[in-house]
Amino acid sequence: MRMARSATSPTRKRSSKTKKTSSNASLTKSKLESFTLKQDLSAYRTMLLIRRFEEKAGQLYGMGQIGGFCHLYIGQEAVVVGLQMAISKEDQVITTYRDHGHMLACGMDPKGVMAELTGRAAGYSHGKGGSMHMFSRDMNFYGGHGIVGASVPIGTGLAFANRYRKNDSVCLTYFGDGAANQGQVYESFNMAKLWNLPVIYVIENNRYAMGTSVNRSSAQVNLSERGLSFGISGEQVDGMDVRAVKNAADRIVKNVREGGGPFIMEMLTYRYRGHSMSDPAKYRTREEVNDVREHNDPIKNVRERLLLNNQISQDDIKSIDSEIRTIINEATDFAQNTPMPDSSELWSDVYA
Repeated sequence: MRMARSATSPTRKRSSKTKKTSSNASLTKSKLESFTLKQDLSAYRTMLLIRRFEEKAGQLYGMGQIGGFCHLYIGQEAVVVGLQMAISKEDQVITTYRDHGHMLACGMDPKGVMAELTGRAAGYSHGKGGSMHMFSRDMNFYGGHGIVGASVPIGTGLAFANRYRKNDSVCLTYFGDGAANQGQVYESFNMAKLWNLPVIYVIENNRYAMGTSVNRSSAQVNLSERGLSFGISGEQVDGMDVRAVKNAADRIVKNVREGGGPFIMEMLTYRYRGHSMSDPAKYRTREEVNDVREHNDPIKNVRERLLLNNQISQDDIKSIDSEIRTIINEATDFAQNTPMPDSSELWSDVYA
């Protein structure tokens, strides 16, 4: 099996500037603990579910069955799966518009998610929210949000509620490398540190904010250090290795839950598709994308680990893939055969 790649980069090519600021990420990798077979299988199934779901969503979008915006999570699956393995059911999750993977990792039904994508009444937002605006109070998932950086003040507010109620819950607040430059993010950092809130800011750094490389758009490319002026510690983590994510999250979640205050986790990850379905991603080479797929794909890495020393067989892998494809096909059939919202729904869930 291929040795795990350093956390300094999702690919073999990173700028020297980035390498100089990745000591914390390397520390995370050096302390990496092995997964049990059960943990590897669980992570593999969930990541594969997200991958196959997103592939199907891309197909349906191309067929005109999904309207509006659609941002796929393909390539970033290890981030949310590893983090979900480290939190409790009482903890909250909030994210931005690249949110389908977060929903599935939180345990939301693929049928309800796909129904919402296709604008059906059985969707999580009754067909009126679409890709970017789904919500499940039962799963403590507080939404995708379409405005860049909007999840950050809301997640900070959720953490304030936790502190006020003294319930020991932690809020995972996701946003991207582009959102890391938004002003509301730093207002939130300030309040979170002032009140010592139980919030973990998860920056999913997939290297391109829409179409601009983080090295061109950010003066400080080590985003884990963005909270230092507020006294908020941070750490870079290899977001392409589910074990690295889980190991770092175990330690950080425990610290935040026990009163350690806010923390920033910068996940060094990579998206294979464009920013959205309308983005041809011409700002990077095909060779760059293929290099990540070949040498550091988060799902492929787990599959190779499972097959190592005959822990499971190729037939087992095929069986899991078949099982996941059945789930996705059933979700697609459900979404395509459930009704659209009634016209009267135009006036429901509206504040006057």
